[in-house]
Amino acid sequence: MILAGDIGGTKTHLALYEWTESRVEPVRQQTFYSRDYGQLEEVLEEFLKPPAPASLIQSEDPDEVGIQSDDKPIPEAVPLKIEAACFGVAGPVIDNRCQTTNLPWIVSGADLAKRFEIPLVMLLNDLEATAHGLLVLRPDEFATLNPGRQPAAKRCMALIAAGTGLGEAALVWVKDHFHVLSSEGGHCDFAPNSDAEIDLLRHLRGQYLHVSYERVLSGPGLQAIYEFLRDTKKNEPTWLAEQIRVGDGPAVIAEAGLKGQAEIAKQALDMFAAIYGAEAGNLALKTMALDGVYLGGGIAPKLLAKLQDGTFLRAFTNKGRYKRLMSNMPIRVIMNDKTALLGAASVASQLARQAPA
Repeated sequence: MILAGDIGGTKTHLALYEWTESRVEPVRQQTFYSRDYGQLEEVLEEFLKPPAPASLIQSEDPDEVGIQSDDKPIPEAVPLKIEAACFGVAGPVIDNRCQTTNLPWIVSGADLAKRFEIPLVMLLNDLEATAHGLLVLRPDEFATLNPGRQPAAKRCMALIAAGTGLGEAALVWVKDHFHVLSSEGGHCDFAPNSDAEIDLLRHLRGQYLHVSYERVLSGPGLQAIYEFLRDTKKNEPTWLAEQIRVGDGPAVIAEAGLKGQAEIAKQALDMFAAIYGAEAGNLALKTMALDGVYLGGGIAPKLLAKLQDGTFLRAFTNKGRYKRLMSNMPIRVIMNDKTALLGAASVASQLARQAPA
């Protein structure tokens, strides 16, 4: 048995798998609100308790926080033996330890191994875990933004993911497999690419000492773009202002923009998609991602219609003399929201296979 986790600032997804060689469905899977707990150990203590019998589970919503309705509970009489565990964590992982970016948690692989008696525990950056998950996804779990052209020989893929924050990673072909390189590229300096974006940068510099790409390419970033337009164009409808005030701001803005209900929301999505395309293109150039650029995170699937309308691709390919090169790069959106969890499980299964008998 292996244990996998995707540790985010909002939610923590955990799962148990009987994963040996290839991808399988989880034996048990559960989602927790991260901020309800002081440390990851508290979440694991609750998750690893023997689950309730399936007959007592009433929920029919597989995304509801709690044990899912399709669980296959492990009999209480059988001791749970975990051979290896891997967790994707939102933050930089150094020496198998991470101080999470958007949570007051310190996660240590060595401490988790000792407390839960797991022989092998590995921590990955959350985008590193997503990259490993990318390698086990099925073709029907992607949406295409640009078909591009596959190179004759494998070389490199790039991964960029906007969600609560912005993550970036690369997958480099080494001998016979893709090797994942993690990064904190989302915290690089925001580089405006138009007069309007220059004004946006000036606006944000009044609030932050350092304006990174994450400040504009994330859920909070979409709202920051909207507030810049609101403060400069003075065209915010009263009804939209009220919905944003009482609801989830980025979600409200996205919905109003996608439905064409408010011009300011449409303008915010236009700017967001253009900046997303430009930075995805920057990452593609830096890594020479001829094997494809992949968009992960929670935002891209929700804004798929906007990303497919040409705004993203125009910004992506707008690299002067390299426009033709950029046009040949495949671009796809990852539609499976459990990709990081699958990636952590894939790594945990490799650890289990490599462990001494």
